[in-house]
Amino acid sequence: MSKSYAVLPCNGLDKCAGCVAKEVAVLLSENTDSEIICPVFYRVADAKYNKIAQEKPLLVIDGCATRCASKLAIEKNLKIVEKVNVTEEAKTNGIELGKSLRVGDSELKLAKIIVDKLTLEKEASEIEENSVQFPEILTYEVYTKDKFVFRVPKEEGFYFNENDVWVYVVGDRARIGVTDYVQKSLSDIMFFTPPAIGSDIEQFEEAGSIESGKAVFEIVSPVSGTITAINEKLLDEPELLNQNPYEQGWILEMKLADFESDLDLLHEFKGYFPVLKRKVDEFHV
Repeated sequence: MSKSYAVLPCNGLDKCAGCVAKEVAVLLSENTDSEIICPVFYRVADAKYNKIAQEKPLLVIDGCATRCASKLAIEKNLKIVEKVNVTEEAKTNGIELGKSLRVGDSELKLAKIIVDKLTLEKEASEIEENSVQFPEILTYEVYTKDKFVFRVPKEEGFYFNENDVWVYVVGDRARIGVTDYVQKSLSDIMFFTPPAIGSDIEQFEEAGSIESGKAVFEIVSPVSGTITAINEKLLDEPELLNQNPYEQGWILEMKLADFESDLDLLHEFKGYFPVLKRKVDEFHV
């Protein structure tokens, strides 16, 4: 988890729930860049912890309904970003807290569940924030030749290069794939070789490849930038490229470097559709 917390746990160490709250705080500090605010020391010397609470989002971990950690945060005029109640989490997950102040297997399991929940939710949020918000439904213009049907999406934001690779752009993010012309020319696609996530590529450089029994097609990137994700489904199901190269069979996502410059050598739908028709008429197999 890249985003860390300032963690203010319950100080009720005379109760099992308070001990679990401490365990959650420790696990977060060990597995993320989170820092623990000691509730006891914070009451008498708050300068150090005020700085931590200002620099990181505040996570409050209450042990029970008394909510002593939440009350301390309110008393210190801190902005609570996220709250967890150990007793409520125990009920939600069907775990009965013991009477001992030592953290047993059940309590440790609960602590890990809470940490996983906090971590996975944050990671999912960050992934969603960085991903391209692709349209749920696309509208297509269709060109038919013999028994073959070639589709081209008409939505704004789609661009195409002369190598029949498309890019959908939202802000500084882009999703890239191949067109119907590519997948029909190759026939049954059997392999997908992805580029490396994190690599920087320039416009017209190779961004992975796909292979059928007929040929290997090098994916010529329509834009320049840093690769942030690949469509991992294609590693096991390359046939998705034949089934739907736009919605299910996309190739990769990228953070754009200089889209304004790249745009000079790209077609929008109106410019690409005549190119597609010409290629189909001249080279259709």
